[in-house]
Amino acid sequence: MIGVIPKPGQMDVVEEFFQLFKTPWEFHRPGGVYSAVIATCGDVSNVSAKLLVLYGAEVKSIDARVGIVRGGPPQTDCLSGCDTLVPIYGEACTFTGAGNGRSCVMAGTEVVGVKAIASGSTIIRLGYDLFEEVGLLLSKAQPLEHAAVPTLDTHIDMLRRWILDEGIRLVEIPPVPSGYSFTTCLTHDIDFIGIRSHKFDHTMFGFLYRSTVGAVRNFLQGKTTVRRLLQIWRAALSLPLVYLGWARDFWEPFEWYLKVERGLAATYFLIPFKRQAGDLVPGPHASRRATSYDVTDLRDWVAVLQKQGFELGVHGIDAWHSAEKGRAELTRVVEVSGQVATGVRMHWLLQDSRTIGALEEAGFDYDSTAGYNETVGYRNGTAQVFRPLGARTLLELPMHIQDGALFFPGRLDLSDVLAEKLCQPLIDNAIRSGGVLTLLWHDRSHGPERFWGDFYVRLLNRLKSLNPWFGSAGQVVAWFRKRREVRFERMETPEGLRARLRYEGGEVNPPLCVRIYGPACGSSNGAIADCVDIPWNGQSLEELELQIPAHFSSTLANPALS
Repeated sequence: MIGVIPKPGQMDVVEEFFQLFKTPWEFHRPGGVYSAVIATCGDVSNVSAKLLVLYGAEVKSIDARVGIVRGGPPQTDCLSGCDTLVPIYGEACTFTGAGNGRSCVMAGTEVVGVKAIASGSTIIRLGYDLFEEVGLLLSKAQPLEHAAVPTLDTHIDMLRRWILDEGIRLVEIPPVPSGYSFTTCLTHDIDFIGIRSHKFDHTMFGFLYRSTVGAVRNFLQGKTTVRRLLQIWRAALSLPLVYLGWARDFWEPFEWYLKVERGLAATYFLIPFKRQAGDLVPGPHASRRATSYDVTDLRDWVAVLQKQGFELGVHGIDAWHSAEKGRAELTRVVEVSGQVATGVRMHWLLQDSRTIGALEEAGFDYDSTAGYNETVGYRNGTAQVFRPLGARTLLELPMHIQDGALFFPGRLDLSDVLAEKLCQPLIDNAIRSGGVLTLLWHDRSHGPERFWGDFYVRLLNRLKSLNPWFGSAGQVVAWFRKRREVRFERMETPEGLRARLRYEGGEVNPPLCVRIYGPACGSSNGAIADCVDIPWNGQSLEELELQIPAHFSSTLANPALS
């Protein structure tokens, strides 16, 4: 059991952090005995634990006793001491003296973390505030230069490693279903359902420009083959026939995706009202946000998609700033889809400080707007579904890889080879830390003039080879919601304080994984030598207890429901 002593005002952040790092914990009780204590408060003089991890840039009561001397702020905002650089967004300090301790976290050449021994306990003293960092990550976007860093997930990895390095037993429910390496969520924002409805507007003229001048540019830069260039020109020449109905509309999205994603789950976010650009839209081209279709034009396709098991969501227009308009948008899509629980992703990814409250008040089950238009990566520093600060029930499904960010001129504008190199670290992070890797591929991306479909197929094949669980947005959020419902309760036994699992929800499918680390799992290089994973669908805690090997039996004490 971990004891936590936060500063005043940090309790909500602590609770959300330990929904992401799903392990037994409680707010520290005076006189309590804990294997590890995590603290950001100033006075820890009365804390007794095998391991004390103490965060904060201000002077702490224990510093003088340990011989730690506080210095000024670090010259760089990135930490090292783990497998990757970790940006720090809040207040931080360096240490110019470490007593008998040694450095364990650096910021360039400066010491930001010290590990020392005092009175038989290990003390890790960090010059930044973990819960301040988590609060900033959950409420604000990481800057583009740090988008590729799963900062919050790395903070969890670092803390886990420090605990295991001390030989402390640890129970965790990792953010990945049992039997899978990670989760993949395929999503599509439907902005167009064809080019036939766009005559002599900016959409048509933009297509013709990109099919001629833009296509030649891409060819000269080595981004398009001769074969692909000829296909683009052929599509442009066929445009009059498409308008007359004599040729297939090459922007129609659904048939291609149904074929490519056969047997996989996916979510389509549909526009609720046509010809509405929305209010308060920033930028000089706000009128272009309006679409020529809405969900009522897709009744036949809605039936086909649902029959194939795909999920439908709302591609919101004004829900990002208005609960009233959000309710109207939700109602419009639900009237056609018949779904009870429905999520949203805002058109153009519009969001501000009002968005979470407006979406929750409107009645959405989840949001999936947390991503970048300009690049790929972790807007909030995590691959996990999380509850945004201030929300009560709304959960956020982060979006990580977007086609437009990868390939669109004016954004990253990458070749396929460079796009693969940029996506691979996100896949590696998902394998290492779990969570969900969310992809966004737009409606017309597979066809001319973009032809980004070949890359998408290769990316899907790469992912399928790595044994992920493919879930729709709603399925993934529901799985994480059930994981959040599992609680570790405090239980006093003659042997000491133990954690007790408690869950009162329905069956979890795919099952959760209960991971039990042995008493000597950590090592200096961060490898985990001894742990066991037990699948659990939430239905029988007694059966779960029977599966725990004998040498782990004291980790969970009688985890039966009472």
